[in-house]
Amino acid sequence: MDLVPLKLVTIVAESLLEKRLVEEVKRLGAKGYTITPARGEGSRGLRSVDWEGQNIRLETIVSEEVALRILQRLQEEYFPHYAVIAYVENVWVVRGEKYV
Repeated sequence: MDLVPLKLVTIVAESLLEKRLVEEVKRLGAKGYTITPARGEGSRGLRSVDWEGQNIRLETIVSEEVALRILQRLQEEYFPHYAVIAYVENVWVVRGEKYV
């Protein structure tokens, strides 16, 4: 079995950004993504679901080059204006050709 080293980019953001973020990560080179609901508390405090909507957790497995493009775009266009966090992890995947 061949394992391929790639990057897992995780973005936690306001749900109102879901469509826009999906379009961005795909445009920047992601072949796919997974979205799940997210809850929590951070530097902006505990979010009230009733007033502010839910958060989402968007995950995508990509090459390092694509991961860096996604993070750069988030830093330029999202971090200053929205409650968004992002992080990258090293992952080893089977069928790596599906992600690049």
